[in-house]
Amino acid sequence: MTRTVSRSLWTSVACLILWPASLLAGAPDRVANLSACRNGWSSCDRSRLSLSEMTEVARADHARNVTSCRNGYGSCDRSRLGRAEEVALAVAEHDRNVSDCTDGIGACEQSRLTIAEARDVAAAGRRRQISRCTDAIGPCDASTLTEAELTQVGLARRERAVSDCRDGIGRCDHTKLTESEGRDVVLSERRRNLSQCMYGWDECDRSKLGQQEAIEVDAALRARNLAECRAARAGCDHSLLSSSEAAALAAAERVRNHTACVTGRGYCDRSRLTPAEVAAIGAEPGIASSDGRQP
Repeated sequence: MTRTVSRSLWTSVACLILWPASLLAGAPDRVANLSACRNGWSSCDRSRLSLSEMTEVARADHARNVTSCRNGYGSCDRSRLGRAEEVALAVAEHDRNVSDCTDGIGACEQSRLTIAEARDVAAAGRRRQISRCTDAIGPCDASTLTEAELTQVGLARRERAVSDCRDGIGRCDHTKLTESEGRDVVLSERRRNLSQCMYGWDECDRSKLGQQEAIEVDAALRARNLAECRAARAGCDHSLLSSSEAAALAAAERVRNHTACVTGRGYCDRSRLTPAEVAAIGAEPGIASSDGRQP
């Protein structure tokens, strides 16, 4: 009898100990299920929801349906919308149709436009047609344009052609330019070529440079090359250095080499050290030799 009571007591204690753990183990599943129900996922098990959770999920379902209707999705159920939501949806759909018709995109339903909106849409469509003809982008039906619109299109095309010549875009036909336009284009081409030469770009045509421009380009080239040499980059051309520049770089390199040999950090060429420097440094471990090995 005593043994039976003792066994029952220990069983009860074990249940009390494991009960919180079982609750904690189920908590994440409950949270995950609530999230699935809120998002309308197929993994949702509504039978596991509490009353307050069911109310929360119902609100989420309704909000998702309203969004589906606003976006024109097939999942929209209009019968679940309230009166105010139906009105708001009708307004949004009308505005979207007007916008599609005005911009010439989407599924425009002309029959749903008011008389004033139809006039605005027609005017927008004509502006698009003129723009296509002016910019030479998209189909242009010149037969639909008035004489004044054709004149406007011709002027715009000429301005664009002159602008393209100035900017070096496409092929420029100089024969179609006026004398004044030709001078402006030639000046722009000269400036553009000078800029390309100053930066060392491949498009540079040195034959088009004046004497002073050639001097400026050469000075820019030497300055760029000196910067490359000072940074020990591959673009350095030592043949372009003046005697003073070459001497200054050689002195800087001697200092760098001596520092590398002294500190044991960086490439050290001991053969370039003076006998006094070699004696002062000694053959200490950790100092790199000229062949990359430790002395």
